[in-house]
Amino acid sequence: MTPTTLLRSLAAWLILLTSATVSIAFDGKAAAAPAVSGVSAPDPIDPPSTETVNSAINRGISFLLEDQNNNGSWGSATRTKDLNIYAPVPGAHQAFRAAVTSMCVSTLYEVGGDREDVRQSLDRAEAYLFERLPEVRRATGIAMYNVWTHCYAIQALVRMKAHQPEDQNRQQQIDQLVAQQFDMLKRYASIDGGWGYYDFRYQTKQPSSSSLSFVNAAVLVALYEAKQAGYEPPQKMIDKAIAATLRQRLPDFSYLYGEYLKWKPRAGINRPGGSLGRSQACNIALRLWGDKAVTEDILTNWLDRLIVRNGWLDIGRKRPIPHEAWFQVAGYFYYFGHYYATWCIHELPADQQPLYQHHIARIILDRQEKDGSWWDYPLYDYHQPYGTAFALMTLVRCQ
Repeated sequence: MTPTTLLRSLAAWLILLTSATVSIAFDGKAAAAPAVSGVSAPDPIDPPSTETVNSAINRGISFLLEDQNNNGSWGSATRTKDLNIYAPVPGAHQAFRAAVTSMCVSTLYEVGGDREDVRQSLDRAEAYLFERLPEVRRATGIAMYNVWTHCYAIQALVRMKAHQPEDQNRQQQIDQLVAQQFDMLKRYASIDGGWGYYDFRYQTKQPSSSSLSFVNAAVLVALYEAKQAGYEPPQKMIDKAIAATLRQRLPDFSYLYGEYLKWKPRAGINRPGGSLGRSQACNIALRLWGDKAVTEDILTNWLDRLIVRNGWLDIGRKRPIPHEAWFQVAGYFYYFGHYYATWCIHELPADQQPLYQHHIARIILDRQEKDGSWWDYPLYDYHQPYGTAFALMTLVRCQ
């Protein structure tokens, strides 16, 4: 055995030893204790005016329309820095671009799909997705950014399906693409259930790495939307993803960053401050799929925490190195966390929603850039369109 082979073998064993399966909560019942104590509800504030919100939305739409590539997509690999994340060409960037384009399609349908200029933009973006989605795969044995593509493509396709029902050829294309996304998610699911976007273990045909809680959550929300639209995602795949997410839930409804960190449940990244951008997504995903442990009190508790302790997330925003902020927070959780928080808001009784809508809207409005975009983590040239997409869908849910 050569020295290089020996080192690789030792590294593989270390990863395996730090990520063997244990159970934190098998069925959600173990998390019956109060989620997090000592977090007060935010004080009521005056809601942003309709004019202010609409103005911000229109500026965001204008940014997306101007930022769209000639081929109908959004994002590229052309804006670089010395601290770029690992993204092997071409597969990683094909996945990033398709995922971000899918997000922008969902956004434009939600915030301006009846405008003529938006409609023209959507036509070009949809043509791009029809052509390119079938080609998206993992970039290498290690890099599986394509799981984001399949996740957000499902949400885009569901919204596309709701429009132009008279066009049967288009409807059939959409159905075929949805089925393909299900197949891809099944193919790239971890052997333990759920999804990650790296396989640092053995790079096997079916990924050998453990899942990441927030990826599971995003995919489960997308699959729920597909089911509500009349599709039938594979139930066994869903059940395994739910079980994997439950194994990563702590008694205070913080969620491990990934199951490989289960031997370090009180590391900063897994504590409430580190989970601040994940808990909303994980809570809503599990609740949508029937987890009774995620009560309204749990949802409000984590909404309170997101607002009152927003600084723990905000201090990581725009930092170029992932996880360099306190509690190992990465910038890319910022708009992700607020978007899924609005899903949680809509699960609350109607009289409880405005308090949180007003606060979340104010947070988003205050962070809009001069060019109308939003962004939280520098990622080649994908960060502005994905940040703007999350922010716009957040704002429209706060109206």
